[in-house]
Amino acid sequence: MSTKNEPGGAGADLRGAPAKEYDGLAVAKHLLRVIRAGALATLDREGGHPFASLVTVATDHDGAPLFLLSTLSGHTANLEADPRASVLLAERGKGDPLAHPRLTVIGRLARTSAPSARARFLARHPKARLYAGFADFSLWRMEVERAHLNGGFARAMGIAAEDLLTPLDGADALIAAEAGALAHLDEDHRDALALYATRIAKAPSADWRASGIDPEGLDLIAGDLAARIAFPERVRDGDALRRVLVEMARRARDAG
Repeated sequence: MSTKNEPGGAGADLRGAPAKEYDGLAVAKHLLRVIRAGALATLDREGGHPFASLVTVATDHDGAPLFLLSTLSGHTANLEADPRASVLLAERGKGDPLAHPRLTVIGRLARTSAPSARARFLARHPKARLYAGFADFSLWRMEVERAHLNGGFARAMGIAAEDLLTPLDGADALIAAEAGALAHLDEDHRDALALYATRIAKAPSADWRASGIDPEGLDLIAGDLAARIAFPERVRDGDALRRVLVEMARRARDAG
């Protein structure tokens, strides 16, 4: 599945499966990984009212939302006073906006200086490199407490943090290999990335590149477009990653 999630963009329809086959958790995980901008709600430090603002979003390896925020913004001052927040990640598309799925992720935000989190955010939002180094910007990570999915009419469910997030146990080797694997895919296997995007995610043809890898899947971007390729099995190291990617490329070619 793919989505163009900036205002006015069009996204893939996640509602195509029959109701009996609907997998709400899979939809929630997809939204968490593929939506690149959302409404961040903080508590206004002056009156305690909900304060919503539009922000760009990426995810850490486990799926925890990441934000690049400026101290000049009201939401940052609110978080410094009270770290509780939520972010709404909504798919955009034609027709009634309430017929499309959206995910609210609830938790507490704290600054992070982890190099891997910064690398993942900038890989997801390359244009942010223009200002990410400014003194007033810092990276924040949400410690997820729970989430709520509204998958469209009559498809709502609460989701526990442990169900939404990706377990990282035993995946240290994969995380360590991520940067090299992304560079290798972008430099030598753009044809395979195009296959994953167009034949597996059913995304439009574009200049796709890899932006993130975790045990459950591969993230792709192409301009304002984003796609998520879920792995058929959990991946924990570079060898398993190569095996899965080769097999997915073979199946994608056969499906063409």
